[in-house]
Amino acid sequence: MQADIHPNYKEIQVTCSCGNTFATQSTMSKDNFHIEVCSACHPFYTGKQKIVDTAGRVEKFNQKFGALRRKSA
Repeated sequence: MQADIHPNYKEIQVTCSCGNTFATQSTMSKDNFHIEVCSACHPFYTGKQKIVDTAGRVEKFNQKFGALRRKSA
């Protein structure tokens, strides 16, 4: 086996946009890493679904197809 071919792992600090921070190990050269979604704020892990409604698309959909949905339920 060749010597010194493996990357150096070091501990880095990961910061989410929600404010959650945690430490992990990585081969990145940076000491800090910023992410947009983590397990503390992702809907899959929290069980809370957020619908981001841009330009009223969800409301338009509900107005157009809402009557069909209520009849079948």
